[in-house]
Parts: sequence; C-alpha cells; structure tokens
Amino acid sequence: MIRRNRILRTSPAIRAMVAETILTPADFIAPLFVVEGKGVKEEIASMPGYFRHSLDGTVQEAKDLWAMGIRSVLLFIKCADELKDNKGTEALNPDGLMQRAIKAVKDAVPGMVVMTDVALDPFSSYGHDGIVENEEIVNDATMEVLAQMSLSHAQAGADFVAPSDMMDGRIGAIRDILEENNFTKTGIMAYSAKYASCFYGPFRDALDSAPVSAIRKPTRWITPTPAKPSAKR
Repeated sequence: MIRRNRILRTSPAIRAMVAETILTPADFIAPLFVVEGKGVKEEIASMPGYFRHSLDGTVQEAKDLWAMGIRSVLLFIKCADELKDNKGTEALNPDGLMQRAIKAVKDAVPGMVVMTDVALDPFSSYGHDGIVENEEIVNDATMEVLAQMSLSHAQAGADFVAPSDMMDGRIGAIRDILEENNFTKTGIMAYSAKYASCFYGPFRDALDSAPVSAIRKPTRWITPTPAKPSAKR
C-alpha cells in the first residue's frame, strides 16, 4: 500500500494542525528579580541586558510581559544583607519583599500566573539553601522553614511555589502545609536539574547569594569526559 505522508504537508494550515511542537509566548515563564527601593534598575552582570527592578519597575515589567503574551512569571528577591540570618527569618515576614512583590504583580495583572522561588539562600547569612549547624546543613529544620515560606507565599497570592533547594522530603512537607491551610489550588513547580550548570550560576549572582565557607565543601560532581570518536577511514 502506498503511504501518502506528504498529504499532511500540503498546506501551511495542515502543517500547523499536525505539528508536534508549537511554541508561543504563553509557553514561557519570565524570571523577575526584585530589590527594595523605588526607581531602581540594576543590570545583572552574568545576565547582560537583564535587570533587577524595584517593585514599581517589577510591576511595569509584568504589564509589558503580559502585553507580549507572556502569562507566567517567576519571582526572585534580593534580600538586604542586614536582614539575613542563619534561619532565613526574613523569608517568613508577611510584609517581606517577596510577599509584597506577589501582591503587587497580582494586583497589577490579575491574570498573570505568579510563581515564587522557595529557598533559603537569598535570606541566609551563609548563602546556603539551608540552616547551618556544626558546619553542616540540617535537613529537617530547613524543610520546616521551606514549608512555612511556601505557605507565606500562598497567603500572599502565589499560584505556584517553586522550591529550588535540595532538602529531602520538602515537597511532601510543602504539600501538607498547603492542604492543611486550604490552599488546595496552589501548585508546586519542579525545577530542572541544576547543580553547577550555566543556567544556575547567574541566579546566584542575581540574588547576591553565593555561598560562604561555613560548611564542609560537598563532593564535586564530576562529569566523565566523553571518549573521542575513532577516526573514520
């Protein structure tokens, strides 16, 4: 039997109908980096052409993105150094920068899906994603703070929380605390694997949260060098 596969490529309309992947602005999530102040616009060194904005600029960015067809933003905040401590206390402040940013974006663009970064490194005096005790990051105590942080974001109006730490059990803990407080429609977004990728490093720079040597250095992730292909004759 003759296969007439070219029938599905006859016209632009047919090709569009059967195309496997069609990307539109609505498929993307735009990261927004927020700082305190007013009228602040700071270029991020490792992201040329991308900026940290104060709340007024963040709101305008959200409006501009909506006009371009972007329907989701992921908020990151740069916490002032004087507000950082080992327990990430400022992360739970109901009037903190993250909480105010969520409310500001939702008020300005109600239809925008607002996602929030959940991690302790922007709030940690050590720059780590967890509470440090005896030169180690403690998992369970950190997990409790991450759950409380997620609840605080949901209370401020976040549609999704996005934990970017590496604590065992935190997804279950976050889901439980959201359910217990009737935030059954608040989602949890997974990050892709990050480790030391070129996609991850610039975010540390953007949030001024590079780790300091308060704990033992973890084992390095070593990527095997691929074998060289044999020469073709």
